[in-house]
Amino acid sequence: MTGPSAATKAKPALLGIAADHGGFELKQYLFARLRATGHRVKDFGDRTRRPKDDYPDFVVPLARAVADGEVLRGIAICGSGVGASIAANKVAGVRACLIHEAFSAHQGVEDDHLNLICLGGLVVGHATAWELVQIFLAARFSGKERHLRRLAKVAELERGAAEEAA
Repeated sequence: MTGPSAATKAKPALLGIAADHGGFELKQYLFARLRATGHRVKDFGDRTRRPKDDYPDFVVPLARAVADGEVLRGIAICGSGVGASIAANKVAGVRACLIHEAFSAHQGVEDDHLNLICLGGLVVGHATAWELVQIFLAARFSGKERHLRRLAKVAELERGAAEEAA
């Protein structure tokens, strides 16, 4: 993984974070680290550890805030990160991915305009999660034509799904 130097490039911004019981401890840790580095962070919950809570109750409001531009980027955490990723990607305009290694943390932003990182609170340790979040926040979308073309195709899929649902 790349070192902390990637983190110093990330500008403080309003971020969103959400987790269920499986990601609660990691969310609390990341929230504190983000705030300590100057980021403004909106906590979408859960705000207490409740073993019977459900990740969509927290991840979907976060994803909507990302899609609406209320927060610049989001961090969603559940036990494995899989459920959070599935729920977040149901919101049009959200490009969420389960990330457990450094390359995808920056490449997802650079090529695919990733705007919501999903982590597994029971799978990724605190130090690794912090490093991945820093890399994700420091990365910038390339805007290259091929990436714009691909994202336009994804947006068309979202529009088609919305029209079918209506």
